[in-house]
Amino acid sequence: MTNILLFSSTVLIWGTTWIAIAMQVGPVPVLVSVFYRFAAAAVLFLLVLAATGRLTIPAPRHQPFVLAQALCLFCCNFLCFYTAAGFVPSGLISVIFSLATIYNAVNARLFFGDPITGRTLIAAVLGATGLVLLFGPDIVLDFDADTWKGIGLSVLGTLFFSLGNMASRRNSAAGIPPVIANAWGMAYGAVILLTLIALTGTPVVTPPDAKYLVALLYLAAIGSVVGFTTYLMLVSRLGSSKAAYTTVLFPVVALSLSTIYEGYHWTAAGLFGLFLTLLGNVVIFTKPAPRRTPATA
Repeated sequence: MTNILLFSSTVLIWGTTWIAIAMQVGPVPVLVSVFYRFAAAAVLFLLVLAATGRLTIPAPRHQPFVLAQALCLFCCNFLCFYTAAGFVPSGLISVIFSLATIYNAVNARLFFGDPITGRTLIAAVLGATGLVLLFGPDIVLDFDADTWKGIGLSVLGTLFFSLGNMASRRNSAAGIPPVIANAWGMAYGAVILLTLIALTGTPVVTPPDAKYLVALLYLAAIGSVVGFTTYLMLVSRLGSSKAAYTTVLFPVVALSLSTIYEGYHWTAAGLFGLFLTLLGNVVIFTKPAPRRTPATA
């Protein structure tokens, strides 16, 4: 029951964060928006842990891996996703993000020696074909450079997300609770983002309106503190590959909201592309039926 609750919560929360990210795209620079999100999330998270007596500091030998988790999950990936939201609808970004299942299978092989099955290769082909059908008209027919930028940034952001999963898996195996790694990771991420803002001379623009503030609070409290905690608890309980199965359902929620709020228009090719992409994610988790041993007389 706990795993089901964690799974459904992650799907609903992260399926809705994409439209909130799109609501923040505008006058506030991406670096600043991402900083606002994780600075607010880190303060909230650390205060809650301190108030409940659960705040601890990971040992020095674990700090490089907490920093790696911070860079991948609470900095670089969201810089890519926020920027991509300025080029393509947020629902389509979530479709690319759903390929994290394949990224995780490959990275788990590279970092932990987990086997890669034939299902992974089939899933990769289905996912790639689905993306071509979803984005093909913009890329092939119109040669839309902005769409290429959005796709590339989304792919890169998903890679960072997967690498962050690997760091989180290592941290959990080392005995660091996900809430502790998340809280300090978000704090480190905010410090890194603030440093980048200073180094690049990015103007710190105040939140322009109530819509931006509501989106910021939702992304910080629900999308970051709650969403990352439920997801990384799944990683620690089920493993990175199985936990990434939540991303299969993200596009259904995200594209529904994108259709309503961003005016995303469906085509027959797009629907079939979404089906193939989601099918690819399902295939990677389909276990072959066990062979029956013939009964002996």
